[in-house]
Amino acid sequence: MAENKVRFGLKNVYYAVLTDGDDNTNNSWATPVSVKGAVSLTLDSNSSDGTFYADNISFYKTFANNGYTGSLEMARISDTMLKDVWGMTVTNGVLYEASGVNPKAFALMFQIEGDQQEELNVLYRVVPTSKPTAGSQTVEETVEPVTQSFDFEALPLVNGPSYQKGLIKGRTIDSTSTAIRSAWFSGVTIVTTA
Repeated sequence: MAENKVRFGLKNVYYAVLTDGDDNTNNSWATPVSVKGAVSLTLDSNSSDGTFYADNISFYKTFANNGYTGSLEMARISDTMLKDVWGMTVTNGVLYEASGVNPKAFALMFQIEGDQQEELNVLYRVVPTSKPTAGSQTVEETVEPVTQSFDFEALPLVNGPSYQKGLIKGRTIDSTSTAIRSAWFSGVTIVTTA
């Protein structure tokens, strides 16, 4: 199939809670969970460069790829995600949020459409940097849904074998097999051998 010329749309958002591996053990993720109501996703490069000057010139350049900063806007963040990621608990049918609970890292999977085929994406280690927004507004002449969003950093994997360390993102391309595409949202696709 031909390579996409354009990309548009956002759907099929999933998250899968990350369990870090160690130097000899692959990272692992829980079964991906679907989150309905994708509105928008922004990803901004979180990289930096440096210049070392010598002999009155730019002698050496460095570049550090630290992943992305981003924001995910949904129609509503599901109660399941609030429990799995932000550690909220349910007692007697009430969802409780407590201080001092750190969010869990997770893989974020999503689909972007293209003129030739969809692009399936995964960010391997997403760490929330904010809680989901919580608010509403009065109803006027028309009912306007109030969305929820949260900010995050998509960081490189720090654990796992050497062939996984440093991975940030994966995406299907025109030569990705049908088998990989059809299984994309059933588990996190990642290199598992050197």
